[in-house]
Amino acid sequence: MAIGKFLAELPEGSKGKYAMVGFRVGNTLSENGSVARGVCSTDENGNLKDIVERTEIETIDGEICYKEDGEWKPVGGENVPVSMNMWGFTPDYFAYSEEYFKEFLSDPKNMTNLKAEFFIPLMVDKLINEGTATCKVLDTTSKWFGVTYAADRPGTVERIKALVDAGVYPSPLF
Repeated sequence: MAIGKFLAELPEGSKGKYAMVGFRVGNTLSENGSVARGVCSTDENGNLKDIVERTEIETIDGEICYKEDGEWKPVGGENVPVSMNMWGFTPDYFAYSEEYFKEFLSDPKNMTNLKAEFFIPLMVDKLINEGTATCKVLDTTSKWFGVTYAADRPGTVERIKALVDAGVYPSPLF
């Protein structure tokens, strides 16, 4: 809803005005292993300054950390915003990303690496750093749940059922 409201309030024909729901990292962890998240920093107006993909984040000795070069480093607290790829874009984004995706595909290392991934946050970060776009980070206290590991499945099924039972999600869901 927050992204819809943000986009609906933009003047007609707006370009380069994006939004992202910034989940609090402490609300996005799996109890069953590390997760990948785009760790965000914001300016004094709540705009995204940068986003760095961290592919291993988990709680180590009671502190939320990410792994870099074999070392665990603190993320900066449980309320640090992270991307869960909940984005709101004006139409210009898609032209920019189409061009960037062509560059991505033309890089031979991306074609030989089976784990190569075109991360949306990298595209947004590029546009912000070029001064082409701004991205408002919309804070949420919502808790992520999903299936990163097979052991996450039972809890996720239970939480979805509870949301259906509470009328938050429709029944039948599908």
